[in-house]
Parts: sequence; structure tokens; C-alpha cells
Amino acid sequence: MTGTGDAATGRAARPASVDRSARLFARPTVVVRLGGAVSGRVTVRSVAVCVGLTAVIVAVGVRTLMSGEVDIPAGDVLRYLVGESGGLDRTIVVNWRLPRVVAAAIFGAALAVSGAVFQTLTRNPLGSPDVIGLSTGAYTGALIVLLVLGSGFGGVALGALVGGVATGLVVYLLSYRSGSRGLRLIIVGIGVSATLTAINQWLILRADIDVAISAAIWGAGTLNGLRWDQAGPAIAIVLPVLVAVLLLTPRLRILDLGDDAAAAVGLTLERTRLVLLVLAVALTAAVTAVTGPIAFVALAAPQLARRLVGSASIPLATSAFMGAALLVIGDLIAGRLFAPIQLPVGVVTVSLGGVYLVWLLFREARS
Repeated sequence: MTGTGDAATGRAARPASVDRSARLFARPTVVVRLGGAVSGRVTVRSVAVCVGLTAVIVAVGVRTLMSGEVDIPAGDVLRYLVGESGGLDRTIVVNWRLPRVVAAAIFGAALAVSGAVFQTLTRNPLGSPDVIGLSTGAYTGALIVLLVLGSGFGGVALGALVGGVATGLVVYLLSYRSGSRGLRLIIVGIGVSATLTAINQWLILRADIDVAISAAIWGAGTLNGLRWDQAGPAIAIVLPVLVAVLLLTPRLRILDLGDDAAAAVGLTLERTRLVLLVLAVALTAAVTAVTGPIAFVALAAPQLARRLVGSASIPLATSAFMGAALLVIGDLIAGRLFAPIQLPVGVVTVSLGGVYLVWLLFREARS
């Protein structure tokens, strides 16, 4: 009885083609250790994708620093970045353009990681903060402060932060029934978002024309005119939260295996979900507080990263690099497409993201 199994082990013999396929599709991995307690495995392909996206971010960022109403050569830009004096040109690069580039990269990463968390927890590519209403809620909070209280930038940012967190809490509580579920969370979020959108339109229609125009521009999502004193506090919030989410990547991967598998290894399901949701909401709210709602980065970046890496699950680190690249590229397009007029970056992300959303919906309908 040849070819029917392995006599010593009792296992069925596998065809040679299966062994070749297994070797072909095996993914080389490397172990990353941060101190003694934190470690993880990443694929070589994901590292290569992150390196490539980093090169794109740097190249586009330098191009953004060079271009504007005053064009500055790349060599001068690099000298100003390392601290050499340069008068007005250095002020333009370091104090006016650099905050915008740094904010675009960090905020894009934050939106992408927030979207990756929501899509993993809901197990749905449509589960992102802008779809389920968090960005809309942050906009509502900012509008209330701007139109009712007449506060300045700091008050508007605080209102957006509170509005985003409050909306996340409402969506979570309304969708909670014997444990939160992905589809229920999305449906409740869409309903809450529609309600808040109507409230936002009502607030704008009742406002003074000048204030309403300012609110509408902010509501499009913009990095225009961003300075260090505005971007700095949000970056100080976003970076620690980003690190915290990335450190929770192993737990997120366990949740992605299903509730039964997660419970089998002793993971506290609802507590872990709630912590991840709070961190994801904080990322979106902090960004929206400064820039206004920037749509589709959180929706598209995780799925694009997953396809580039070729992973069954959504890779958080690669999603962060993808989100940073998308927002940096979008901001360059927004600033140069109709120069010297600068568009809000949200207009660019909505235009490109709308095409992606149509494709995603069509693909989900077919499957």
C-alpha cells in the first residue's frame, strides 16, 4: 500500500505539489523586541512595505516644504531642517510649512490606526470612524462651541474632542446588547451620524453668514494655516495613544480570531474591546479637533495596507504608514492643484475616497 500514508506516523502523505505550494507561500518573518517584555513577529513583506511608504512620505514631505507661493530649493530646505539660518526662507520652511507636513503624517497615521481598530472589531471594511459617526460628532461639538459660545480655536478644539468622545460613547451604549457586535455597531453608528448631520446643517443655517462660512470650511477638513501652537497639543495626545494601540496589537489579533478563541485563551472580551474603542475614538477626536473631519483616510488606509502586505488580518503598523502617506499626498495635491488657491485636504480625500467607497460597496455586494 504505497502512496496512502506514512506508516510510522499514520498521517496521509501529501502530494509534492502541496509541499511546493506551502514553501512558495510561506511568509518569512522577523522577531521585533522592544525591551524584554514586548515582542512580536512581522513579515519581511510588511517591513518592505513600511520602508517603501516611509520613502514616499519623506519625498512628498520634502516636495511640500519646497513648493508654495515662494519656491525654495531642496538643498536649502534640508539645510534649514538641520538648523542652519536662512532668514525669511527658513521661517517659511520650519515655522509655516513643516508643522503642516508633520501634522499630516502623524494625523494620517492616527486616522488609519483608528480605522484599523474599528474594522477589526466590527470585522467589516465599512467599520471606520467617519462611517459610524465619530467625525460627525466631533464636528457637532465644534459647531456648538463656535456658533453658540463664539469661542476661539482652543474652545473649538476642545468642543470637537468632547463631541467625538461623547458620540463614541453613545454609539457603543446603543449597540451594546449582551456584548457589542460589529454589524450592530455600524448600523447604530450610521443612524447616529445621520441624526448629527441634520443637527449640523440646522446649526449652520441658523448661524451668522461669516461664522457659517468659517464653520463650513473647517468642516471640510483642512491643514491650511496650521502652526506648531495648534498642531503641538494634538500631536502630544496622538503619539502616546498611537503607541498604546500598537502595544495592544497582540490582543487585537486574538479578537480577530473570534470570541470563542479569545475567551479560550483567557482574554476579557468586553473590557479589551472597550479599551481599544476608547483609544480609537481618542485618536479620531484629537485629529478632528484640529483639522476638522477628514473623510475616508480611516476607511481606505487599513484595507490598502492589508492588500499590500497580503495579510488576512489588518496590520496596524502598516496601516499607520499608509494613512500617513495618503494624507501627506492628499495635502500636497490640495495645496498645488489650484495654486495659489489652497483647497481643504478633506476635499481631496473625499474625491478619491468616494471612488474607493463605490468600489468597496460593489465588491461587498458581489461577495
